[in-house]
Amino acid sequence: MLTEIPEPTVGAQATKSTHWLRETLLVVVIALVAALLLRTFVVQTFYIPSGSMEPTLQIGDRILVNKLSYHLHGIGRGDIVVFRRPADENCGGPPVADLVKRVIGLPGETISLTKGPKGFVLINGKRLDESWLPSSVQGMTFPGPAGQPYNLAKPYVVPANDYFVMGDNRTDSCDSRYWGPIPRSLIVGKVDLRVWPVSAFHIF
Repeated sequence: MLTEIPEPTVGAQATKSTHWLRETLLVVVIALVAALLLRTFVVQTFYIPSGSMEPTLQIGDRILVNKLSYHLHGIGRGDIVVFRRPADENCGGPPVADLVKRVIGLPGETISLTKGPKGFVLINGKRLDESWLPSSVQGMTFPGPAGQPYNLAKPYVVPANDYFVMGDNRTDSCDSRYWGPIPRSLIVGKVDLRVWPVSAFHIF
């Protein structure tokens, strides 16, 4: 003997559809909130618009920045960092919100150059090992524009809580030699990965 199964009523179908819609919206909202929290507090991707960090970073590269890194440990010399544009930065071209450079001088250190129109970087009077630079670029650091104490025409003491940053492309980088060291408060995070192009994926 067969028992007939009643067709779902219109009201039941509507309730089921409403329930599915609510669940879908909830999942979407949770995903968006999670993505926003990750971007705000954990990691963020950035696009490289200029050649100031060549050859380490090329125009068009996309990098992944770890925003938690410096909450867990200090900022190290040689770290590549993303930071918000300093107020005194005026290097021509359209202003950008964030910049990327390499940390060279730490708070309280004296940074200078060997004598000559171009030279090697000295930290507290000792030559800095910049093995992250190609040998052809080492010794090619020159002072910034005259008139500022941080242009490295003379030894310069990095203030407390400030960091002296430079681009790896020393002959074509507008950096702390031009607009001074950056305060710790401007640093967004540490560059951990180059994620694009895929063929150039790299862990820093």
